[in-house]
Amino acid sequence: MALNSVEIEYLAGQRLGRLATVQPDGTLQVSPVGFHYNEETSTIDIRGFRMAASRKFRNVAANGRVAFVVDDLPSTDPWRVRCLEIRGVGEAVDGPEPIIRVHPRRVIAFGLDEPDSDAHSLTVHKRDIPA
Repeated sequence: MALNSVEIEYLAGQRLGRLATVQPDGTLQVSPVGFHYNEETSTIDIRGFRMAASRKFRNVAANGRVAFVVDDLPSTDPWRVRCLEIRGVGEAVDGPEPIIRVHPRRVIAFGLDEPDSDAHSLTVHKRDIPA
């Protein structure tokens, strides 16, 4: 399993993430996206309106380089932040309902399991996921 239970639970409570892809000329593109954690494939599945015609879908099909971030502020007083960053390989899955499937290769998380910690005192959890 690529993500642990705390990370999966966090994603289940969120609705919007940001997907970064690389265009053919090397320019980065970041798009807000809806997503779903797919337990069967241990991937982040991203769907959207006219997905196959989108620049992000074409970028992923061309080079597979992606990063995906979900973060939020459960409180501003006191300041509390949570973040999950997933770097990995993107797969442009064509078909009746085209999707981008993010295969995690590096996971960086903080604030998910320390709800009462000051933002500057959070432990950053990093790990690589074997292919």
